[in-house]
Amino acid sequence: MKTKLLLLLLLVTKVLFVHAQMDDKFYFPSKVLKPIEWENPENLKFAVENDTITGVLLKPNQKAKATIFYFHGAGGNISSYAPILTPLLKDNYQVVLIDFRGYGKSTGTPMHKNIAEDGEKFFNELVKRNDIKNTKIIIYGASIGTQVATLLAKNHQDQIKGLVLEGTVSSFGDIAAVYAPEYKDFLENNFVSPYSAKEDIKSVTKIPKLIIHSKEDKDVPFTEGMLVFNNASESKEFIEFSGEHLYALKYESAKILASLNKMVSVK
Repeated sequence: MKTKLLLLLLLVTKVLFVHAQMDDKFYFPSKVLKPIEWENPENLKFAVENDTITGVLLKPNQKAKATIFYFHGAGGNISSYAPILTPLLKDNYQVVLIDFRGYGKSTGTPMHKNIAEDGEKFFNELVKRNDIKNTKIIIYGASIGTQVATLLAKNHQDQIKGLVLEGTVSSFGDIAAVYAPEYKDFLENNFVSPYSAKEDIKSVTKIPKLIIHSKEDKDVPFTEGMLVFNNASESKEFIEFSGEHLYALKYESAKILASLNKMVSVK
């Protein structure tokens, strides 16, 4: 009887473990904002539910050839990522960076469900602006931001010209299994992701996809990026680089820009 009770307790614990989604284990927001070293950044702010989400629009020095919506990773905030996006700005892309709930000046707490809502809110509000709706649009996700980016691309592929995923997390369950290897088999088979890049990418069929990953990535395994790439339909491209997590624009900016320019050149 004791053995049966112990097994039942373990089963209940595992079920609760899965259904809780462990949201707090995925996000590491910072409220410390560093100066953004780009001319005239425009601060953005929108209300969503009981919270306020914030971001910034960075414009190039010449007329923007396209707009990139950039969804950052699990740590830091927009000021942590803005410096690595300089090659995009110098190539005349304007960039929207978004802080999910809990990051930077945004209020609230990040959770799987509400960061997707934040991405949707920012996209829907900003595409109403003439300086954005009259440009071609690319969605760019980085690390945990690839989850939101792929979902958004799936739902808005008629409005965008391409999807870029860097340091791709294939699903919340997959990355959880990396950091909790003792639960790997259980997580891979039982963790229910509310949405996932590896599944959503299958429905992104109308636009080109660029997947970027480093084999030296110590934060997200290279295999996760390859899984999403293999699940994607044509047209698609994979850029492998050597370097740390999310620094592809530092090492392979020419290749990335060539791919982006090809996306926006399509009428």
